[in-house]
Amino acid sequence: MSSPRPTPDALTMASFALLGVLAVLLLIPLVTGGPPPSPYLIAGLLVLRLGLQFLRSRHDERLRRPASWAFDVLLIGLIFYVAGNQPA
Repeated sequence: MSSPRPTPDALTMASFALLGVLAVLLLIPLVTGGPPPSPYLIAGLLVLRLGLQFLRSRHDERLRRPASWAFDVLLIGLIFYVAGNQPA
């Protein structure tokens, strides 16, 4: 018999939950034709996810991927740049 598969830890589940919330927030306006969510909300959720990624990497050496973090920081910066340049 094989041993049972290990279950994901709480930080991994929280990271996936944040991705799910982001997906729903970005998909609902496409489906319903409603207004898009606030860019600050999206960027804030991405910052939270980046923090979770950092915490996860402190527990597992295999998760230390600075290129992935740099991509996330670049994406967050672009969202804030676009949000800051939108007319009021």
